[in-house]
Amino acid sequence: MGYPLKNSDSWSSPQRVGKREAKILVIGAGMSAAQLIKYLESQSAENSWTLTVADKNISTIKKSVSASTKVVRFDLHDVVKREKLVSKADVVVSLLPARFHIDVAQTCLKFGKSLFTASYESDEMRELTAEIEKKGLLFLNEVGLDPGIDHMSAMRIIDRIKTDGHKLLGFESFTGGLIAPESDDNPWHYKFTWNPRNVVVAGQGGHAKFIQEGKYKYIPYNRLFRRTEIVNIKGYGKFEGYANRDSLKYIKQYHLEGVPTVYRGTLRRPGFCRAWNVFVQLGMTEDTYSMENTEDMTYREFINSFLYYHPSDSVRTKLFYYMHIDQDSDIIEKLDWLGIFDDKTKLGLKYATPAQALQHILIKKWQLKSDDRDMIVMWHKFIYREKGRRKLTELTSSLVVEGQSRTDTAMSRTVGLPLAMAVKLYLTGKLNVTGLHIPNFKEIYEPILDELKEYGVEFREDIGEKSNVDKRPAL
Repeated sequence: MGYPLKNSDSWSSPQRVGKREAKILVIGAGMSAAQLIKYLESQSAENSWTLTVADKNISTIKKSVSASTKVVRFDLHDVVKREKLVSKADVVVSLLPARFHIDVAQTCLKFGKSLFTASYESDEMRELTAEIEKKGLLFLNEVGLDPGIDHMSAMRIIDRIKTDGHKLLGFESFTGGLIAPESDDNPWHYKFTWNPRNVVVAGQGGHAKFIQEGKYKYIPYNRLFRRTEIVNIKGYGKFEGYANRDSLKYIKQYHLEGVPTVYRGTLRRPGFCRAWNVFVQLGMTEDTYSMENTEDMTYREFINSFLYYHPSDSVRTKLFYYMHIDQDSDIIEKLDWLGIFDDKTKLGLKYATPAQALQHILIKKWQLKSDDRDMIVMWHKFIYREKGRRKLTELTSSLVVEGQSRTDTAMSRTVGLPLAMAVKLYLTGKLNVTGLHIPNFKEIYEPILDELKEYGVEFREDIGEKSNVDKRPAL
């Protein structure tokens, strides 16, 4: 299943680009870097470019890159080496964890180098805006999957609706990194396909906020995974979506001022959120304090540390009572499959936070097997009134990409390719902007979305009419 991959046997670009000598530095070579590196290698071979990949662990990288790619052992905290590498580059790509981008950004500013990342634009990065503009540099963030492809694909349709003179009344968007149907072999219907830590702490640090039919809505973290919406994607069945933290900021970024519904969320398979909510309610996703004796603590003891004391009730009984879990609930199968009631296996982590301990348990069960394939699902919905008509039109746009192997993953492809393509546009003089940006403008989303089709990343659209009254239940 999945969308067919064009050019699956070759990483050559569909069209040859112009020449410009350039030195590209990629910092960080984790799960999302493989396809970015392959693409930049193919472009470097066609152009007068050199590619350097810097990472703390280089043994695996050396086996997978071409002979022309320079691989450098690198510790971000080695300021002298960081400055030496950045000073010699013409453009820097950071695939480090998001919290480290600011260190790279400040070094890029010091030496006058443009920077590209796939991470959310942080407040710290925004504080550099004036200096970025003063030096005539381009700092382009959020050029991955989500954020990235979600921005570009949404803006293409939003701009089209407005250009055609229609009135946009609603926008919803969901993305999920999941497991391909053929590799779905556990009751959670989920495995880690990207940073496990981000999955465990998703949604923390505040509340979700969005606007629904002109009314502002807020969901606290402790209710986030019980307020879900069902999304049906043709050929792939049902998914459930929960709200992202801040949908309101996209009103400005997507030029949606006056649009009464703006909602963004994350996709999982039905049943996941209700079971995950057990961990949220117990406090097992908390990452702000360390626990005592976690090195010798068994999985069962870990769970029990969040439950009330009782001289005779079992941990299972206490958990089911506390969380109001019925004896025939499918949540029980999910918890049993994870082995959280195991009283022999120890965590083996010193002073772990609850989130770190939970992640340790999950990694052992949610790892991709050697023959597993991941899957990316993205879905947008646009409600608009066509020019000169009274009835509403509903347009849905969906993307499904399945990985080809454990290394050629859908996540790596959809995160790495847009970022690499943006670098190519910049180096070939087709991205003539400076300052701090995300890819929400036509000059970047048109060429990248068009080229992504050559790699099997292509959206499908369906259009239908709605009645004048929206009968959906309120979110």
